[in-house]
Amino acid sequence: MSDKKQTAVAPQNQEPKSSEPPALSNSQRFANKVIAEFAMSAPDGMTEQLNDSQRRIIQGYFIVIDRTLKAAEAERLRKNEKNTNHDYDNPIPYDWTKVNMTDLALDAVHYARMGLDMQEKNHLFPIPYANKKGGFYNITFMTGYSGIQFISEKYALNPPKNVIVEVVYSTDVFKPYKKSVKNNVESYEFEITNPFDRGDIIGGFGYIAYEDPEKNTLVIMSKAAMDKRKPQYASANFWGGKTTEYKNREKVEVEIEGWQDEMYRKTLIREVYSSKYITRDPSKTDENYLYMKEREVIYAQAEAEQDAIENANKIPIDLPEPEAPAMLPDNTAAVPDF
Repeated sequence: MSDKKQTAVAPQNQEPKSSEPPALSNSQRFANKVIAEFAMSAPDGMTEQLNDSQRRIIQGYFIVIDRTLKAAEAERLRKNEKNTNHDYDNPIPYDWTKVNMTDLALDAVHYARMGLDMQEKNHLFPIPYANKKGGFYNITFMTGYSGIQFISEKYALNPPKNVIVEVVYSTDVFKPYKKSVKNNVESYEFEITNPFDRGDIIGGFGYIAYEDPEKNTLVIMSKAAMDKRKPQYASANFWGGKTTEYKNREKVEVEIEGWQDEMYRKTLIREVYSSKYITRDPSKTDENYLYMKEREVIYAQAEAEQDAIENANKIPIDLPEPEAPAMLPDNTAAVPDF
């Protein structure tokens, strides 16, 4: 028997391996662009590298923002076409070449560091606002009610064990028990007497429960108090109420039911999870949290100005979201060269 070593021979039809790295997806190129922009614009001492989870969150931002821009562009073209006076057209296309990437990069990195993920339901929404003088869009980030809960618990001085939020209707029975000299623990009784026809919304409450029951807090809001937090130009599509439609080329006033329960519930959540009731830990409030609070003020100003000037071109704040997070795409969409 021969003891010569046999030499393996590669199949003749095997393709030689390429030395070039695989092409990056659009979302990966977007993340690289965001990080590069952030490095040029960020304050000193804030250029540390993002971890893999934060980079993936930023890639997810691309997916949702890209979807939002496409939906907004379709609506812009539809409204421009319907305008009888084209002086009121929106001339700025919703595409990546018209996005303020410098501000978007700062927002994306700070929000990703906090863990706010646009692909998680009701975590974070992108809202494009037009800068007509500059001819571009600022993409503002708005925290959804799941994101508010996430941030509140992450930065809490004393994280609650449980939080219950309920909208109260006229047929419900709600009995609050506030803390007093005879009652050391705040609590309540709540009964839905007619689940299929609960009547009109009259208010709501939130109950914050802790390991120590004496710290439990009951937050009560009347409908009037919640209405004060309603945006000045609240959309009837969400809040219900009267709006105008065109029928047979005539403008008519119609009543829309909207999604009142959902909108009042969101208002309650924002109040209950605010720092007024769930105190923030100063040792946890990093530069990312402070940045977010500053941006919320800027967002509120932008919303008021945009609504007052031009309600037609605003994308609804409560954008529809998929039931499950979308998968990161390959190089298929037409996007700018990030």
